[in-house]
Amino acid sequence: MVIAKAWVLKKHFDGFPKTSDFDLKQIELPNLKDGGEQKLLLESVFLSVDPYMRPYSQRDMKEGDIMIGTQVARIVESKNPAFAVGAFVIGDRGWRTHFISDGKDLQLLPSSWPESLPRSLALGTVGMPGLTAYFGLLEVCKMKPGETVLVNAAAGAVGSVVGQLAKIGGCKVVGCAGSDDKVAYLKKIGFDEAFNYKTVKSLDEALRKASPDGYDCFFDNVGGEFASVAINQMKKYGRIAVCGAISQYNDSVPQKGPYVQIPMIFKELQMEGFIVSRWKNRQEEGLRALLKWVVEGKVKCHEQVTEGFENMPMAFIGMLKGENLGKAVVKV
Repeated sequence: MVIAKAWVLKKHFDGFPKTSDFDLKQIELPNLKDGGEQKLLLESVFLSVDPYMRPYSQRDMKEGDIMIGTQVARIVESKNPAFAVGAFVIGDRGWRTHFISDGKDLQLLPSSWPESLPRSLALGTVGMPGLTAYFGLLEVCKMKPGETVLVNAAAGAVGSVVGQLAKIGGCKVVGCAGSDDKVAYLKKIGFDEAFNYKTVKSLDEALRKASPDGYDCFFDNVGGEFASVAINQMKKYGRIAVCGAISQYNDSVPQKGPYVQIPMIFKELQMEGFIVSRWKNRQEEGLRALLKWVVEGKVKCHEQVTEGFENMPMAFIGMLKGENLGKAVVKV
């Protein structure tokens, strides 16, 4: 018999999440039975903390539910021939140390995964955030060689991949982030221009200086004031991929305009929100491409690893505050 630990949402977040909004529970898992549906026992090895958890918890969860999220897990016990003991999988079973599965909701790590590559990257660059960058750029922004791409929250899990994929695609890339260390990191991984949006005197001037003739593509992870300023610097027929709105997730009172209609009309812009699950049928294509670029060194990865399952809420809150460089993960 296994006792699993799980973090539950004790109280819906009011404004910024607090550690007191979570509760650590213990759950007794039943033994596996031959011939039953529950054929696999798994233990989480790495767990993901992501910005989407903040708005989705409000929309999809009840108080008392286990916090949503994805993990890399190892198979401890198996009565399913398709899953060998010791194999690693991606699961979507929330913040828990152990769980039982019939295997239908699990995805094996690609067989081509090199031993030298951290398996935690399956939660980041070679996982959902990487796929978000891949399909957002190719299918929503429809970037072309020679164009200028703007990305905010550029040192985060999605933004850092967006910039590198845009460079692979032959674009000029401008990124912004919230600290000088993050800006230095962006320069290191190949961004053409990068600035700290918290220290510039004028966001409008900083964007104009980074690309005087404007932007063809804008990959927006932030929304709010940044997006309102950036939209005025789009080129005619520019494309905006709305991936996230992290500047608004923790607001108790909704932000008011400015509004986007006038620049959208005059510049004939396309602006499209998207969720990466739209391309679920092409997931393998995206993961194969991302894994290849990582192995070849064309896409570099950085992870912010927090040790210990008991630190899940702290890692989540830190990520929402922008304390992470690259992908935030928790090592159990």
